[in-house]
Amino acid sequence: MRIAMISVHTCPLATLGGKESGGMNVYVRDLTRELGRAGIGVDVFTRSQDEHQPHIKHDLGNGNRVFHIPAGPERPLPKTELFECLPEFVGGARLAAALLEERYDLIHSHYWLSGVVAHKLRNRWHVPMVHMAHTLGAVKNRVTHRKQEHEPSLRLENEALLSGWADALVVSTESERVDVQDISVRANRDVAVIPPGVDLNVFHPYPQAEARLELDIPARDKMVLFVGRVEPLKGVDTLLQSLKLLRESGEMPPHLCLSIIGGDPTKPRETRHAELEKLMALRDDLGLSDLVTFLGRRAQETLHCYYASADVVVMPSHHESFGMVALEAMACGTPVIASAVGGLAELVRDGETGYLVPGRDPVAMSECLQRLLSDTELCARLGRQAADHANGYSWSNITRQMVELYERTLRVA
Repeated sequence: MRIAMISVHTCPLATLGGKESGGMNVYVRDLTRELGRAGIGVDVFTRSQDEHQPHIKHDLGNGNRVFHIPAGPERPLPKTELFECLPEFVGGARLAAALLEERYDLIHSHYWLSGVVAHKLRNRWHVPMVHMAHTLGAVKNRVTHRKQEHEPSLRLENEALLSGWADALVVSTESERVDVQDISVRANRDVAVIPPGVDLNVFHPYPQAEARLELDIPARDKMVLFVGRVEPLKGVDTLLQSLKLLRESGEMPPHLCLSIIGGDPTKPRETRHAELEKLMALRDDLGLSDLVTFLGRRAQETLHCYYASADVVVMPSHHESFGMVALEAMACGTPVIASAVGGLAELVRDGETGYLVPGRDPVAMSECLQRLLSDTELCARLGRQAADHANGYSWSNITRQMVELYERTLRVA
């Protein structure tokens, strides 16, 4: 079996923590690698964002490749500008496959932009199409308070159409399945619930003292960690406000620190991402400059050390279709405090692997931080249970489910 994996706006080889790089990059990369181990050939088609980058890279193991397809200027572009580049992307993907005489059995697309491309290629290559939205514009608009952050009708319309175009749909959680069926143009559409996996060879319990030695983090610190894209939907402002409340309560543990991985704080102020600039200003306004450090992006291969170093990982998101960071942290034996939204409400087991709090509630988050950071035994117990829970999400198990879906789709297509 050979799969054409379409990931227009996110490259599986990208450094994490940028504005458009995060859990989806990891998902495409790790699924492709595990499919290769299972003997399935995969070519990932992504938009070229660097003219100096080779257009074909063999970096995913077992002969699986990444094709960087020129479509528009070969530099990072906002997602809002990518739709205009899709016809060129389709032509580039078809040309690459023709020149290498590649024939694919199935297309698997990720995110709505890739789904539009997959639909065009499906009609040209006459093969079935599996689509995974990862996030839905309708859901984002439902949870986003600021109108300027709402997704455009172009996205909403195409996501509804994709539910009819695809031969099979994949979602991460039961709650996402309901959301997809709500917008589906096909009544009673069957949707496969297959969660993302985690690489347990990389993310596993690791002695905190050793991890902190590697990162030069003082052993005495009570370390809170955030990992993710720096954007309003991630709710970092709520986390900062919770730290201010914790300090004002007089119950803040000594040597508390918050490390934020994501964005690029080393850029000149005038070129920084607006949300990062806003959060750095909020940190200063709240009087938290001595507690909060913006670390910027970090390579994926170093993240396990940060997770293992942390006493708790916090995900204050307004919405997450799944929550890869929470899964990786739990696999490393670190408890998670997360907003009870989307996939996080299903992934994090309240009181067992961490705590769930209402979204946008700094008071509840502050109380949970105080409870965990002041009780070393509780923190360790939740961490052990978190690691046990994460073991059920091995990529080998998840990939087996995905291959079964591919085979079912091929049989009925």
